[in-house]
Amino acid sequence: MLYPLTVMVIAGAIQLSASASDTKYTTRYDNIDIDGILKSERLLRSYYNCLLDKGPCTREGLELKKTIPDALLTECSKCSEIQKTQAGVVMAFIQLHHRDMWDGILNKYDPDNTFRKKYLIENDDDDYEDEQNDA
Repeated sequence: MLYPLTVMVIAGAIQLSASASDTKYTTRYDNIDIDGILKSERLLRSYYNCLLDKGPCTREGLELKKTIPDALLTECSKCSEIQKTQAGVVMAFIQLHHRDMWDGILNKYDPDNTFRKKYLIENDDDDYEDEQNDA
C-alpha cells in the first residue's frame, strides 16, 4: 500500500529542486530512468547514502536532500503528476526489497514520527513480515 509519505519522500529521488519562489519543482528530472536506478544496487545505494549523509552526493543528490523536507511539509503539492507516480514506484520498491533503506529514510526524514502519524505509516517489522507472508 502506498501512502502520501511514500510519494513525498521519494519525490527527491527523482531529483526535484525548487527555489523558494517556485510554485512547482523542476521537471528537469521527470525522465530519469527510475527502473535503471532500482535495478542497480550500486546506484540505489549511492542515492540512499547521499540522503542519509553516509556518502558523497552528486549535484542531483544534493537537490534531492533539499527537496524532501519541503515535499513532506507541503504534501508534495509542488510535485508534478509524473513525479508523484515515479515516487510511488520507487518507494514501493524500497519498502518491498530494501527494508533497511526504508527504515533509514523514515528515521532520517521523520525522526519524531510526525509524518508517520499524519499518514498512519507504520515502521514496524511485524507489519513488514505480514506483508511478506501475504506475497
